[in-house]
Amino acid sequence: MRFSITRLCGGKALMVAPRDTVDIDLRKAAGILSDIGVIGSADDMMLTMSWNGMEVTVYAQGKIMFHPLDSRDDAVAYTNTLLEMLVG
Repeated sequence: MRFSITRLCGGKALMVAPRDTVDIDLRKAAGILSDIGVIGSADDMMLTMSWNGMEVTVYAQGKIMFHPLDSRDDAVAYTNTLLEMLVG
């Protein structure tokens, strides 16, 4: 899968967005991701969780933000890991 990556929060966070259309049921995702991280909140728009020492925000369109993180390679690897769990 191909992604676009954007730096946010003065370079302290990375947002990874799939170039292909992805639709995630975030309430279902909360149940899946609770096995690997601590879920903060989940609604129809976004899910927040603590994972690997980061605050991770997953959006229904498949965008994922990692804070703090500065490695683009790690951001893509983490995104692939999470999206594989959520959409196969």
